[in-house]
Amino acid sequence: MLKLRRGAPEKSLVELKARVKNLNLFRKRLAELEAERFGCFRQTDTYFEVPKGRLKLRQTDGEKKAQLIYYEREDVAKPKKSKVVIIDIGDSESFKTMLEKVLEVKVTVDKTREIYRHKGTQIHLDNVKSLGTFIEFERKTPTDSASVGKNREVLERLMKTLGIDPKSLESLSYSELV
Repeated sequence: MLKLRRGAPEKSLVELKARVKNLNLFRKRLAELEAERFGCFRQTDTYFEVPKGRLKLRQTDGEKKAQLIYYEREDVAKPKKSKVVIIDIGDSESFKTMLEKVLEVKVTVDKTREIYRHKGTQIHLDNVKSLGTFIEFERKTPTDSASVGKNREVLERLMKTLGIDPKSLESLSYSELV
């Protein structure tokens, strides 16, 4: 069963990803900022070949449901704008089997993800199998250029606050890095 999330199916984000060496350091800094921790999850993202953007099925250990995520994003090593559509899937294994019959699997990414939230920014501490450790920021934004610029500045300030070196920013998705 497919179920669209509440509200508009497409959302705009600004986001960034940085390769980091010590997740414990960032856990400590996030605690000092009083960021709210939502939990730690093992996720498997199966990316499929599509003519435009990126399409992945995200399955989380212990959950029968999954998320089908389509997104288009700039491939730049700085805070970047993206458009995302997320559809909740009730029976993830049956849906994955069907997708694999119609689309070619590009790559599978296994990761453990800790999720935090701080002043409207979702923060992920990721340990990605065969790639290492990363920190990601995601922030919802209206699509006008002034709002996107303002939200990019918010992410840049948070980078400085947490001590993330701009040279560690990644331009690509995990699917291209694996």
